Amino acid sequence: MKAYLFPGQGAQFSGMGLDLYEKYPLAQEMFERANDVLGFTITDIMFEGSADALKETKVTQPAIFLHSVILSKVLGDAFRPEMVAGHSLGEFSALVANGALKFEDALILVSKRAMAMQKACEKAPSTMAAVLGLEDGVVERICASIEGVVVPANYNCPGQLVISGEISAVEEACEKLKDAGARRALMLPVGGAFHSPMMEPAREELAAAIENTSFSEPSCPIYQNVTAKAVNRASDIQNNLIAQLTAPVRWTQSVQHMISDGATAFIEVGPGKVLQGLVKKIDPNAVASSAELPES
Repeated sequence: MKAYLFPGQGAQFSGMGLDLYEKYPLAQEMFERANDVLGFTITDIMFEGSADALKETKVTQPAIFLHSVILSKVLGDAFRPEMVAGHSLGEFSALVANGALKFEDALILVSKRAMAMQKACEKAPSTMAAVLGLEDGVVERICASIEGVVVPANYNCPGQLVISGEISAVEEACEKLKDAGARRALMLPVGGAFHSPMMEPAREELAAAIENTSFSEPSCPIYQNVTAKAVNRASDIQNNLIAQLTAPVRWTQSVQHMISDGATAFIEVGPGKVLQGLVKKIDPNAVASSAELPES
C-alpha cells in the first residue's frame, strides 16, 4: 500500500513551486487562486523571496501547504493514496489529498492557523528544544518533574523528541536532560512553543474556523498527529484537527501504525526530504522516496 506524507514548517526554500507554475496550467491556476484567497501575492515570495521573507509566519505555512497540494494535483492519475499523514501543518495538505477538505477551505484555515499561532507567540515568550539520544519515557518524566510549562511536542523518530514550553522551563529541562544522558538538548530558533498548552489561545481561535468549515468523508484513512491511528470519519478528523495545536505530533507512532496497517512504500509530497529521513530512522527497512513529476 502507498502512504503519502506531507511535510510541515521548516521545509520551505526560495524558488519553491516555480517549476510547477511554469510547466503546468493547473498549477498556475491554483497558485493564482491562492494569491486571491490570501489577499497578497504569495507566489512572488515563494518563487523569488529571500529566506527571511519565506520565514514570515503568514508566508511559511501557506507556502509549504501550496507546494505540497499543487504537486499532488499535477501528479494526476499517478497520485492514488491508500493512506496519508502530515507532520503538523502537513496534516492540512494530507486532508486535501484524501478529499476531506476543499483546496480553498484548507488554504483559509492554514492562513488563519499561521496568524493565530503568531498572536499566541507574541502573547507569551516561549520556545522549543530538540532532544537527541534519550528514550521517550525519560524525556516525558523529566518534563513532568519541572515547575512551569514544558511538554513533549514532536515524537519525530526513536531518539529524537522536541520539547516545547516556557523559556525558563525548557532551559531547565535541557540541563536535566543532558544530566540524564541526552546526546544533545538544543534550543531551536523558533518563535514559540508549538504543540504545547502555550498555544491554547491559537487553538480556541482556530477551533471556531474549523467548526465552521465543511469536511467530507475521506477517500482513504489519515493518520492524524493527535491519535497516530487511522481516522476515517469527517467528524473525528475535525475534532482531531482542533486538538492538534496544543497536542504532541506523534509522528513515530503514526508511521509505526501505517506500517502495521500495510504501508509498503512512503512517498513524501512537498518541499524537502525530512519525513523520508524520519521514516528510515523509525524503520530501516521501510521504502521511502519523494513524489516524482509525471515526466521524470
